[in-house]
Amino acid sequence: MKREFTGISPERVSRVCCIGGGPIGSGWAAWFLARGFQVTSYLHDPAEEASLHALIDTAWISLETLGLAAGASRDKLRISFDLAEAVSGADFIQESAPENIELKQTLYAQLCKLTGERVVIASSTSGLMMTDIQASCSSPQRTVVGHPFNPPYLLPLVEVVGGRQTAPGAVQWVADFYRYAGKAPLVLPKETPGFVATRLQEAMWREALHMITNGEASAEDIDFAIVNGPGPRWAMMGPCLTYHMGGGEGGMAYCLEQFGPALKYPWSRLAAPELTPELFDQLVAGSDRLAGERDYETLNRRRDRALVGINKVLKETFCK
Repeated sequence: MKREFTGISPERVSRVCCIGGGPIGSGWAAWFLARGFQVTSYLHDPAEEASLHALIDTAWISLETLGLAAGASRDKLRISFDLAEAVSGADFIQESAPENIELKQTLYAQLCKLTGERVVIASSTSGLMMTDIQASCSSPQRTVVGHPFNPPYLLPLVEVVGGRQTAPGAVQWVADFYRYAGKAPLVLPKETPGFVATRLQEAMWREALHMITNGEASAEDIDFAIVNGPGPRWAMMGPCLTYHMGGGEGGMAYCLEQFGPALKYPWSRLAAPELTPELFDQLVAGSDRLAGERDYETLNRRRDRALVGINKVLKETFCK
């Protein structure tokens, strides 16, 4: 039987603990700072501190452009290398530790001992099941998946789903909190490996690998096709609405009548191809050619400038 959960009002959250100093953990820290929260970042290794600050430097450029919340300040960031100290006084915990189930199970067992039962612990995991993560937790009713999309300081989506022992009230609380914090939470009806957005993304990725393997397209061809084709359209509408519009005045029904038979054509190959050394080398070489002389930070900032522009256009046209 699931234990119930009762948390503080999401609007009363003032202190957030972000666990992890990688791109996701650092991105979450930047986002919460920009929304005016007090943020403690827990880092497992002091060597992670420089990269944490570097990513926040990059993120802050875009966040300032989009507009900071009242009270937002980088001075509200505190860094800790002691887990108990880091979570002390936290109203909410966003965990972004490495994707290792044994590590996360051990971590959640510690977090449940170190924090009160009114504090929700949300995992940024992109594929692990909360049912598995919470297996060793003494208060699993407050553990929830809160999976963001990278970069979490610019992309609003957070996929929310509980595990077998998660209280429905905790799932609702997390969705309400993310919404209050300016995110776009999507509550899933049940646990699904890979959630929603990642599964859709993975299907396209597998098809791309097949085309490269079969010599049907290069890495450059695939990126060119998306950037100049469906990519801009997907920034404002998903595949369902796109197909609905593809049917003109007849909508989705007309589109299915016209193109439904094509579903039987062997265009897509859902099974993943074998990642052979040759395919591995092709992908690495193609990606290196796409990046050219631009290093990681340059690509990061260029991507962020584009996303800021897209966000502004969407707010001006589709969000009013």
